Amino acid sequence: KEMGAEANIGFTMFDRWFTFSPAKNALEAGVEDVKKGSTAPGTMSSAESDKYIQNQRKLKFAGVDLPVTQVPDDLIPVSGIPVTEGPRIVLCPAFGITQEELLAKIQGDVKISKRSSVVLEGHHLTIKNLNVDGALVIRTGEDSHVTVDGLKVSNKGWTIVPNDPSKEYEEAV
Repeated sequence: KEMGAEANIGFTMFDRWFTFSPAKNALEAGVEDVKKGSTAPGTMSSAESDKYIQNQRKLKFAGVDLPVTQVPDDLIPVSGIPVTEGPRIVLCPAFGITQEELLAKIQGDVKISKRSSVVLEGHHLTIKNLNVDGALVIRTGEDSHVTVDGLKVSNKGWTIVPNDPSKEYEEAV
């Protein structure tokens, strides 16, 4: 609908990384898009990588000492799709969605290395003085109140491994 000159209109604009990362293309189509110069192939792996990068930025805002992937410079190819090398961060909605929630739940000296994978889930989970170099998954029950304070994690962690295209994989949710 066209509006007249007297219409009072406003809009809000966000960087693409903050708002949009589709998972609409098959791997093969995404690889072709990358070969043609696309930086947004729209595959499952690129969407997952974008979410990790978004969560890196959220934790950095909350004061966490961690590397933040610079797109496209820091991306590595996995099966032909550029993805973040890490850290791979999953912030479940129960842990926190807003800046206010993250600032309240992340306290003290928190460090996460580039090679780390971290999953945080829990309405009443607070992170204080945490150092992660490897893999860490913390999931709490709805009525559980958990504070992680002074934990140091150093383990083998998880590695990104391309799937074999000739093999069938079981889907798990």
